Amino acid sequence: METIEVETLHPDLTFTGDLLIDSSFILLPHSAPVTQELINALKLWGYEKVLCEGSISLGGDIGTFNDKSETKTEENGKIGDNVKKALETSKNTNITNSDQARLEMVEGVYNEYMNYIEEVLTYYTTHKEIDQKELSDNVRALCGFIKDHRRYMLRINPTSEATNKNFLVIHSMRTTVLALAIAMHMHMPLSKMIDLGVTTILHEIGMLRIPPQLYMSDKKLSNIERSQITKHTLLGFQILKDLNFPTQICYDVLNHHENEIGTGYPRKLLSGDISTNAKIIYTACSYEAISSQRSYKDERSTFEALVELLQNKDKKYDITVINALLYTVGFYPIGSFVFLSNRKVALVIDTNPDNPKCPIVQLLTERDKDGDLKIISTSDDSITVSRIMTKSEKNDILKLFEEKEKNMANNQTAINQAKASPTPEKASPEPVKKDEQKTVSTNNGSDSTEEVDINIFLN
Repeated sequence: METIEVETLHPDLTFTGDLLIDSSFILLPHSAPVTQELINALKLWGYEKVLCEGSISLGGDIGTFNDKSETKTEENGKIGDNVKKALETSKNTNITNSDQARLEMVEGVYNEYMNYIEEVLTYYTTHKEIDQKELSDNVRALCGFIKDHRRYMLRINPTSEATNKNFLVIHSMRTTVLALAIAMHMHMPLSKMIDLGVTTILHEIGMLRIPPQLYMSDKKLSNIERSQITKHTLLGFQILKDLNFPTQICYDVLNHHENEIGTGYPRKLLSGDISTNAKIIYTACSYEAISSQRSYKDERSTFEALVELLQNKDKKYDITVINALLYTVGFYPIGSFVFLSNRKVALVIDTNPDNPKCPIVQLLTERDKDGDLKIISTSDDSITVSRIMTKSEKNDILKLFEEKEKNMANNQTAINQAKASPTPEKASPEPVKKDEQKTVSTNNGSDSTEEVDINIFLN
């Protein structure tokens, strides 16, 4: 049970567990916001500390922190130390030509940045402070890391992230990576990219002041409740202004929901009054929101999110930023699973700078001489992408390959055990089941090609 200083309490602060005076007297049920009246009463009664069965919550649909997360102290290190260690380790790690090894290294750094964002928000919630220099330095390092590992960073999606992460952390991290990748395609100077990264990490900080009840339910919100949510841009502006952040960063947080035609909020600005950074955040934020799961909706594919933004039906998005998004993630976004014209299945791992409709893909059923999954470039003149897999098709394909890899591992274990034991009388091989022949067949030729019958997934 955690001890909470009464002096650290402020209105709208919420906790993942009940707030208590002692083990039997509950002051406030979990997820209910602290009020000024409660703070005044505690001070009047002479209480300096209260107890909590959980930890600080960031509220509602933006979730709660993992109870294991802690605010950094002098004893357990400075905020951001683990990011620096992960970046240093990545530089000193001898990554082979293995695509999987490099992806795992990048994912480790990605997750440390998510932890860092979590620490920044937690520390602000408890201390009302943000170390601006440290934040800028970490964003500068992130810019360099994305430049070196862009296609790997863009392949990381919510399904591969810790499921117990706070939604605000996941959303901020994904939006930041995408926004910085878009800015790189637009050849933005490094100094402006750092400002963009800082702004994107903090663009939803105003949500910390929104009552969690507005987010925790999947019910349809009333006009009044929806109006309360839109206040997060104003609240974020005020938070950063009070912390003496640069004026432009404050205004970009304020304007990240404004759009080209003046129907955004809070000030209904038109295109000419909105900065490039705010336009990038608006586009990246929308793309991330469409392709992510919320308490009130299922996630849609990144392909569907891209198509919706490309259609730009209401002309809300800046066309230059939309084009940069297209060339950053590709028409078939990085991380998508696709069917190819040669009836093979593949994962999109990079874009083609000359043709966004012809991505670089990693075949899921064919390996090169080194045993790694083969990588090819699609082309209008040869192999093309037929279509994106549906979510159920992707899950079925991955399950099929997972079972196959497990069987191969079991067979190899049996072979190794047989080699280590006395040679028994040779037995006839066990016949392959008929239904397995329909699903997977292996060609043991020199090209190590593995064929999978995908008819069950095709119309």
